[in-house]
Amino acid sequence: MIRKDNYTLSGAKGRPMLVDVTYDDAIRNAPVVIFAHGFKGFKDWGTHNLVAEYFAHNGYKYLKFNFSHNGTTPDNPVDFADLMAFSENTFSIELEDLDTIIDFACSGSGMAVASGVYLIGHSMGGGISIIKSAEDSRIRKLVTMASISNFHNLWPKQSEEQWRLQGVIYMHNSRTGQQMPLKSTTLIDLDSNPLRLDILAQAARLTQPWLLMHGDADPTVPLSHAQELHKAQPNAEFVVFPGFDHTFGGSHPYANDTLPASLIAFCDNTISFLGK
Repeated sequence: MIRKDNYTLSGAKGRPMLVDVTYDDAIRNAPVVIFAHGFKGFKDWGTHNLVAEYFAHNGYKYLKFNFSHNGTTPDNPVDFADLMAFSENTFSIELEDLDTIIDFACSGSGMAVASGVYLIGHSMGGGISIIKSAEDSRIRKLVTMASISNFHNLWPKQSEEQWRLQGVIYMHNSRTGQQMPLKSTTLIDLDSNPLRLDILAQAARLTQPWLLMHGDADPTVPLSHAQELHKAQPNAEFVVFPGFDHTFGGSHPYANDTLPASLIAFCDNTISFLGK
């Protein structure tokens, strides 16, 4: 039977992180896959729960979580109800959160102990996952989906000077209509940690097997990001999906009870890679 266990962990600055683990309770010692969502994302977005169930049916424990400063709250897990938290997010905060999640998976404090984990990162979560994989040998294999290659590409380069002067920039969320604030501490974080937060440099350092996947019809993170990442780390397995968009056919809300064919292709490629 497929089950889902829910947890709440303390993330960066003591902010709560909701976590869930989907698994088949008939499979003991199933390997653990951790999923890191992207910018303006959350663990229960669109197709994420169906993906978790797909992995569970194929013998994995699938852990997904909300970064502590992604703007959701325990009471509003699918809405950006805390824009103050969102405004204070940084890449270093997300790396701290991901470290807490890996500690949780490997400690046995709340779920069966994992001796190592597999990591999947989407979009900005892909960049975070690349850096974390270069730093943490507990991550056995890495999979990225539509990953960015440079954090500066998340916003118009010409906006940075004004952003620094005003102390805040507003990121439009086309789905919700919200103007989501982001303080200049995000830029200060990049300025203060230029080596650690250099995604391409960290990609070059990776020693774990890496499956790098991207769609050639991605309007949000162009295919050139994946090409730059593969150039930095030629040992990565590089798969380009013709016609796939940024979410590989996923959407929010998602009304169907089955995954689109493009996301099934993503899952099957990932499961094959992890099983090698």
